[in-house]
Amino acid sequence: MSLAQFFAQRGRVLPLLGTMALFAGCASTTPVADSHFGEAVRAARAAQTLNPQASANRDPVKGIDGQAGSAAMERYQDSFKSPPKTFEILNIGGSL
Repeated sequence: MSLAQFFAQRGRVLPLLGTMALFAGCASTTPVADSHFGEAVRAARAAQTLNPQASANRDPVKGIDGQAGSAAMERYQDSFKSPPKTFEILNIGGSL
């Protein structure tokens, strides 16, 4: 085999090897882990759900009347309008 024939064969093989290397990079290396993807999130959500059928319950909430609920909401909204009252302790560690 002459040097020209060697490089001619090599010129056909190198692009093929490069293409194969690119496709190998796309292959999944963790098929078992990929098949379980998202299970931890679904399990955590299920563990934190108190009543999965809560949306089917159409009964109104009992225990507080409309006036008390409205007053509580107003106080809650007003708490954001002005900062809470604080107090100041004077003369700590000093003399009068």
